[in-house]
Amino acid sequence: MKTNLFPAIKLTIVTLIFFCVIYPAVVWAIAQLAPGSGHGEIVTANGKRYYANIGQKFTEDRFFNSRPSAVEYNAAGSGGSNKGPSNPEYLAIVQARIDTFLVHNPGTDKKDIPVELVTASGSGLDPHISPRAAWLQVKRIAAARKVSEAKIMQLVSAHTEKPLSGLFGPEKVHVLSLNMALEKL
Repeated sequence: MKTNLFPAIKLTIVTLIFFCVIYPAVVWAIAQLAPGSGHGEIVTANGKRYYANIGQKFTEDRFFNSRPSAVEYNAAGSGGSNKGPSNPEYLAIVQARIDTFLVHNPGTDKKDIPVELVTASGSGLDPHISPRAAWLQVKRIAAARKVSEAKIMQLVSAHTEKPLSGLFGPEKVHVLSLNMALEKL
């Protein structure tokens, strides 16, 4: 019994010290090197503070819509809906999002709506949409703001982030920074 019990206790103590003290200290130290010292990237606009690395809810017609969130953009409860693609409740939610999008963007075909505009991301906090999703909203925003579509398209192009090193990941548009630029027009 002694031959098994003491090594198990030693291993438990070493593991607790490593994973409860050393590892968190190392992660914290690395986070201090990140923008915002590990507290997230905070942007201030019109007297309000926003986290740039967390999706924000934009529902007015004069703004670009963000990707929907299963957790209402609450970073404390990050996660998806955990409902499969054949779940009737999930399908009803997606259909409601499609119907809402079509009402606010007349003349758009259902088949043209990018998936990210009607489905939540795995974390529910994705701050980006595809350029295609942004371009699809240009007509609505131009009409709501009484600005030319060309000017809004120029803004979308200027805020399109290229893939890392030109190779890794898709092109994407940061919705918060795009909407902040819209406000400056």
